[in-house]
Amino acid sequence: MFRELERKNKQITSEECIEILKNEKRGVLSVIGDDDYPYGMPMNHFYNEDDGCIYFHSGNIGHRLDSLRKNNKVSFCVYDEGTKKEGHWELHFKSVIIFGRMEIIDDMDTIVSIVTDLSHKFTADDEYIAREIKGHAHRTLILKLTPENICGKKVTES
Repeated sequence: MFRELERKNKQITSEECIEILKNEKRGVLSVIGDDDYPYGMPMNHFYNEDDGCIYFHSGNIGHRLDSLRKNNKVSFCVYDEGTKKEGHWELHFKSVIIFGRMEIIDDMDTIVSIVTDLSHKFTADDEYIAREIKGHAHRTLILKLTPENICGKKVTES
C-alpha cells in the first residue's frame, strides 16, 4: 500500500527512525485540508515508546481539527539538525516520514499526561509545566498518530 524507498542505499533503519522521533522536537504535520488541498503545519511532538504512537497537543478549534474530523489520514515529517563537512556548504541529515491515522483525544487524564511528557522535551521546570496545564488544559486536545508506515532516509543537499 505504501511505496518503498527508491534509493535503498539512502534508507535508515527503524531504530534510527525511532531515535529521530524521540530526540527531535518538531516536525511538519500534514492533513487533507479544505477543498482537498494539503495543509501542513509545524508541530511539537512526543514519541511514546510504550505504544509506538506520536502525540501532539492542539487547541480545540481550527483548520487542523476541522480537517481531521473529515479525514483522519495524515503524514508527519521530522528531520534532524544534520551536519556539514569542513569546507563544504551542503547539509547531511536524516529525515523520517510517517503515514498514519490521527485520533482526537479529549480525556483530561490523557491530556495532562501527554502534555507533561511533551513539555519535558523543552524544559525540566515542573512548576512552569503545572501552571501551563492548570491554565490551558481545559481548552487543549491531544492528537494521537498511530503509524501505518514509517520510513527514513539519509539526505544530502546539493
